[in-house]
Amino acid sequence: MSADDLVFSPARASAMVTRYLYLLRSSWPRVLDLLYWPTVQMVTWGFIQTYVSHASAAGGAAAGPIAIGAGTLIGAMLLWDMLFRGQLGFSASFLEEMWSRNVGNLFMSPLRPLEFVAALTVMSIIRLALGVIPVTFMAILFFGFNLWGLGLALGVFFINLMLTSWAVGLLVSGILLRNGLGAENLAWTVMFLMLPLACVYYPVTILPSWLQPIAWALPPTYVFEGLRALLNDHVFRADLMLEAFAINAVLFGLGLWAFLALLQQSRKAGTLLQMGE
Repeated sequence: MSADDLVFSPARASAMVTRYLYLLRSSWPRVLDLLYWPTVQMVTWGFIQTYVSHASAAGGAAAGPIAIGAGTLIGAMLLWDMLFRGQLGFSASFLEEMWSRNVGNLFMSPLRPLEFVAALTVMSIIRLALGVIPVTFMAILFFGFNLWGLGLALGVFFINLMLTSWAVGLLVSGILLRNGLGAENLAWTVMFLMLPLACVYYPVTILPSWLQPIAWALPPTYVFEGLRALLNDHVFRADLMLEAFAINAVLFGLGLWAFLALLQQSRKAGTLLQMGE
């Protein structure tokens, strides 16, 4: 990376954000799509949580652990959706440039890579807010689950999940730059590799012992364990969050390095103007 790539202009990054906002504002199907899946998922998991809670209550004291586990399902689903939508919001904004074959034009303009990355991170938060915030209020209305009741812990969970989602988004965008739209499916599927290992809906101890170190290498695992500790034991595990921050710092640095390295390779290979399959 050259010294010129380190130049950062908030005005240019802001201009890119404005461009993406115009795209969203001009297309109601895009906005509807942001709401659709979070709503379907929340309603589905809400009914599952209700069913399991009623069944465990009918089972008496022996079903206590099941009831405790069931009480975290909606919260876990909402946090998982933040992680997934954060990465998708980052990658989808990048894909908008590839679909319109505009990547080459962007990198021939005064826009610097770090300004582009900053605009993508801001857009991931905006797209996430449009999709998930209304669903959190639906969860209160339909199932009585108040995610906002987690207080400051929710903010810590959110920051950790966003850092992970941006690290994955940077890697996926770099691969797209180098390999073109033939790698597009990665943007929609790569995060699901993390779903079973991040222990979203069950504790880490459920995993085989040989798989648990891999799970603990993923920052979202600490967030979901922290959520269960908060909802079940009413304890905020600051130690888990600090470990997640440390791993996230490494992952985000690696993601940024991979994006810049793959961008450099694309420039040398001359593929920035050939963004097809």
